[in-house]
Amino acid sequence: MKIDWEALGSVFGVSLFATVALVALFTLGLVGLSKHEAATEQGGSATLARSGAYLCFALVTAAVTYGIYLIVA
Repeated sequence: MKIDWEALGSVFGVSLFATVALVALFTLGLVGLSKHEAATEQGGSATLARSGAYLCFALVTAAVTYGIYLIVA
């Protein structure tokens, strides 16, 4: 049995990058929602923060959906 270490390293690198990117996007979405909530409590409006948060959540959802599609197909 021969292990292709280059392919294994490539898969590891892509998986690590995808995981970090998805976690970062989700975190940015949470930060955007908390900024919107804090601005609302102070009487302001942070629609850009809320829109950015929803965009981050949409990108995370799209990436997860695409990953599930790749697994099933």
